[in-house]
Amino acid sequence: MLNMRKKDSDGAVVPTTTIVMALMLCSFISPPMLMGVSASQRTRMMVPETQEQHRRNLLANGLALTPPMGWNSWNHFNCKIDEKIIKATADALISTGLSKLGYTYVNIDDCWAEIARDDKGNLAPKKSTFPSGIKSLADYVHSKGLKLGIYSDAGYFTCSKTMPGSLGHEEQDANTFAAWGIDYLKYDNCYNDGSKPTARYPVMTRALMKAGRPIFFSLCEWGDMHPALWGAKVGNSWRTTKDISDTWESMVSRADMNEVYAEFARPGGWNDPDMLEVGNGGMTKDEYVVHFSIWAISKAPLLLGCDVRNITKETMEIVANKEVISVNQGN
Repeated sequence: MLNMRKKDSDGAVVPTTTIVMALMLCSFISPPMLMGVSASQRTRMMVPETQEQHRRNLLANGLALTPPMGWNSWNHFNCKIDEKIIKATADALISTGLSKLGYTYVNIDDCWAEIARDDKGNLAPKKSTFPSGIKSLADYVHSKGLKLGIYSDAGYFTCSKTMPGSLGHEEQDANTFAAWGIDYLKYDNCYNDGSKPTARYPVMTRALMKAGRPIFFSLCEWGDMHPALWGAKVGNSWRTTKDISDTWESMVSRADMNEVYAEFARPGGWNDPDMLEVGNGGMTKDEYVVHFSIWAISKAPLLLGCDVRNITKETMEIVANKEVISVNQGN
């Protein structure tokens, strides 16, 4: 059995209320707990019904009726990405059967563009790593029945400082993303002008709406200004925490921070405690089971962060658990 009395670096016992709930609800531990509970009942359990479920707001794009599922490059690859890795990951989502379970977003994180914009002021894919361009990559991913995501920043540079941000170029970049066939935008908060995210993020929201293509908008301002309180009118998900790392302490602390905002998660907009670390090697299998279970019952985005091309049987047993996925997706 999993030792539930985990301690943090200071020797204090880590809160385990959320963990116990996860283990009780998930089929890894006790499948009968979910038997006899309808999909609609599970949805009501996890997402309080409110009059705002069909709200009018800046981002009436019809997306995110359930939390997004897919993969993101950052947790495993950081800046060491190229178009071959992205294509191979798309292929792996198909060959493993993960795409049929709902893992359909293939999201490129930081470091995909040149440090300088082109002569027309557009973001330019890095020639050394994305020589075919992002449009070609989107076409490839779409041909597999999947969706392509990309990354930018509400500042002058992205967090790696290896490529420009979109501050002051929101409409131009939104139009570029739409022309390329992008389906998801993760929007970070580094190297900004000091103004509040509540001022900068809606500018990109409006730009995306004007661009004419439905693009999932993921706000990533790290929970600094409690985006759960205002993000529903601006984006489809909002980070409630700082970046996760592949340790038990980091994972549990993100879960606890995210839980505070549970009542704000609903169709169209979801709390985001950061991407999954399952399969990256820093935790035990039992700990990864807890990690995936908490994210599922929290209605968090299920974005894999491991190397799907070389995914292990053990990791597949966790992330391909249909019962747990159904709790997250409400079906």
